[in-house]
Amino acid sequence: MRIPLIGLTTYNQTNKYGFPIAALMHQYITAVTDAGGAPLLIQSGLNRATLDSLFDRLDGLLFTGGGDLAPDAYNGEPHPRLDGVDLARDSVELPLVKAATGTGKPFLGICRGFQTINVALGGTLYAHIPDQVSNAIKHNYDSGTERELLAHEVVMETGTRLADIFGEPRLSVNSLHHQGVKDLAPGLEPAGYAPDGLLEALELPGHPFGVAVQWHPEWLVSQPAARRLFRALVEAAGK
Repeated sequence: MRIPLIGLTTYNQTNKYGFPIAALMHQYITAVTDAGGAPLLIQSGLNRATLDSLFDRLDGLLFTGGGDLAPDAYNGEPHPRLDGVDLARDSVELPLVKAATGTGKPFLGICRGFQTINVALGGTLYAHIPDQVSNAIKHNYDSGTERELLAHEVVMETGTRLADIFGEPRLSVNSLHHQGVKDLAPGLEPAGYAPDGLLEALELPGHPFGVAVQWHPEWLVSQPAARRLFRALVEAAGK
């Protein structure tokens, strides 16, 4: 039995010697492996020919979390709280989203990946939620100590693919982001909201499997709903 090959995007980092490395937290890798997939890490900064060749060999994609997208990608303004902008990563992930949506290849976005999908398809972002969303609840919990903290609920939209996958109308989720979707890209549909009205889940209707969430389910795999999400990605990739 062939195991579906899932491409996971990575971020650029330096090791203790100061040498550049491609990095990704093991939680993503473990979540995909436990769901029955074979993870393959995609390095940032690949040229287009290499990226296209790699894309053709993948069965599915997971757009992972990380730093902020460059505001130029969505006609945004610079903000002093922007952090971790990586043009090499943007140059790989944005084309991959467009390729996946155009070819019907299954994909899942998480946190930054949720935002990347929206931006790639023409949407915009809040550069810093606390400054730009009135009455916003706290979304930017500490990424070092509060990754498994259930920060707030997400209310799922009835009849969406994600609501069917999770099997629960309300989910308790973690929250590790300071940016969020402002204008939803044309063609995407909302699938879930935080209590303050901020979009937390989206999907691409008519696509075999194109979904994204703003929280980090890879840290919540003790929840059946989180495990179902990763299994759904792998199952779609297997088809």
